[in-house]
Amino acid sequence: MLLRGVRKADLFASFVVVLVALPLCMGIAVASGVPAELGLITGVVGGLVVGALPGGSLRVSGPAAGLTVLVHEAVQRYGVAALGVLVLAAGLVQVGLGALRLGRWFRAVSVAVAHGMLAGIGLVLVAGQVYALGDAAAPSGGLDRLAGLGALPGRLDPVALSVGGATMVVLLLWGRWRRGARWVPAPFVAVASAMGVTWMFDLEVRRVQVQGLWNAVRVPGAADLGRLTEVGVIGTVVAFALIASAESLFGAAVDRLPDGRGTDYDRELMAQGAGNAVCGVLGALPMTTLIVRSAVAGGGGVVSEGALAGARSKASRVLHGVWLLLFAAALPGVLGAVPVAALAGLLVYVGCKLVPWREARKLWRGQRAEAVVLGVTAVAIVTGDLFEGVVVGLALAVAKTAWEISHVHVEAEDRGDDGLVVRVRGHATFLRLPKLLDALDALPHDRAVRLELGGLRHVDHACAAALAGWAGARGQALVASSRTTS
Repeated sequence: MLLRGVRKADLFASFVVVLVALPLCMGIAVASGVPAELGLITGVVGGLVVGALPGGSLRVSGPAAGLTVLVHEAVQRYGVAALGVLVLAAGLVQVGLGALRLGRWFRAVSVAVAHGMLAGIGLVLVAGQVYALGDAAAPSGGLDRLAGLGALPGRLDPVALSVGGATMVVLLLWGRWRRGARWVPAPFVAVASAMGVTWMFDLEVRRVQVQGLWNAVRVPGAADLGRLTEVGVIGTVVAFALIASAESLFGAAVDRLPDGRGTDYDRELMAQGAGNAVCGVLGALPMTTLIVRSAVAGGGGVVSEGALAGARSKASRVLHGVWLLLFAAALPGVLGAVPVAALAGLLVYVGCKLVPWREARKLWRGQRAEAVVLGVTAVAIVTGDLFEGVVVGLALAVAKTAWEISHVHVEAEDRGDDGLVVRVRGHATFLRLPKLLDALDALPHDRAVRLELGGLRHVDHACAAALAGWAGARGQALVASSRTTS
């Protein structure tokens, strides 16, 4: 049995992790526009279900911060009742992707796109939660949120803003005390302090609405399942599945277990899909793993919070789900005392930690094209949505790579009365076609030219047609070798 012979390190790690998970689960749910209990249900499933499945890592699963905006939009468009079927279908898609052994393909994603996704998620979280810091309603669109920041100071409630600001101060100061943060994580200390202050002084701030863990469960009915025939719903399901998978697996390349083994991408993807399917049956939020929770627990490093707390086996994941379930079920009144501004302060802190400032500076100094990919991906996510931003980033990364590998060199050798021997080397693609034709057109028109293409490792159809047309117009011969492909 998984919990038999649990080590003290795993038991301690599970306590530490649940103190991180509790405020984050609630904060992500509130930011997604759904009851806080749905975030807690997702956290419980992440521990009890995904934690018990063979995934291959110590990472803890929980509500998907990267899907906050998409979930909020889906709830606004289709209603909270449709959330379960959306998450259920997305989970089944993830299981299918893992069964087809497609999880490993996430390793092919550009690092700049992955960092851009992190930056975009962080900026979206900050832009949305700045409003909640002062108990103000946030506009729905990313551009509207940015545009509304100028008029925001007059709309913020000073008491709520003080609570949210104090929460961030505690997060910063407590996080720097390494010994204290190791025993009691900064997110728990900050949110608990905000609860205590608002209760002690009876401050008039908006608090989390609680209706009970079991009352929040809503199993999708036949009418909800019937919505899967709608085109918009299908698109939302695909977006949920792909982004949740990306958020879970982008960082898995550097995630290591204590014995040195890496993550099995396909098994991890199937475990996440099974967890999302269970969340869907319960009407809860979609789940991912690693990114946001590690940023809080480990100062932004790409390692699991379980490993950071000293976990040595996956039992810590299951125990984390047990403690989360017991707390949410036994003490629902405590949850209702949490100020929304405190959760907003936590998410603003998380969003800032997610932006990879150090990596962006390194890329700008060494590989500016990669830095541009990172920046464009982040901006596209902020101004559009996460799915569109990642697609734009991937397309830009592919175009950049295609441009960089398309190197064409034209060398001319004068052989006197025998004319010119022109050798074309490299990779001839349509991206370099103007440069290639300019070099050929610059050759003397009164000399015989022998065009040799043996140095071309690749030539696409556009270049092949252009070379044939140029040779035909000049009445020259093309000399190719077996290495040239088209």
